[in-house]
Amino acid sequence: MSQNFGFPAIANRHAKILILGSMPGNKSLEENQYYAHPRNAFWPIMFKLLKSNTDLNYNQCKRLLNNNNIALWDVLKSCYREGSLDSSIDQSSIITNDFNDFFMKHNKIVAVFFNGGEAERLFKKHVTKELINKELEYRKLPSTSPAHAAMSFNQKLVNWKAIKDFI
Repeated sequence: MSQNFGFPAIANRHAKILILGSMPGNKSLEENQYYAHPRNAFWPIMFKLLKSNTDLNYNQCKRLLNNNNIALWDVLKSCYREGSLDSSIDQSSIITNDFNDFFMKHNKIVAVFFNGGEAERLFKKHVTKELINKELEYRKLPSTSPAHAAMSFNQKLVNWKAIKDFI
């Protein structure tokens, strides 16, 4: 089992919404990029929702989020995990990111969207009780992970349209 470390947030001071995953998967960690797995639907969903060109490089993808006041981060700062599945996270090894500091520095955020149920569960279990500002709106969205095959891309896209109410 190896220790995994997450990435810094993609965020600017104008961000209105925060999208949270749990912890980057192995492909993302290898590439040092959020949602790097080619079958993950996150970036294709963002391209559709934000009416963007689909052949952007990673820096352009980050700019796309920033230009639309969307912040992206993970609940976990680090954990031990074998493989990429959230179910393989060693629960005793969890260290969360500092959300009080993040929300103080990004005080225009009004809504937090969870990319899947595990991100929401980890946030509620490890972060919520420590939060100073709890006046945000929270919504769970279907995971964009290829492991969540119960929904089609179009079904996921329909659910993810909820972020547009806050952009």
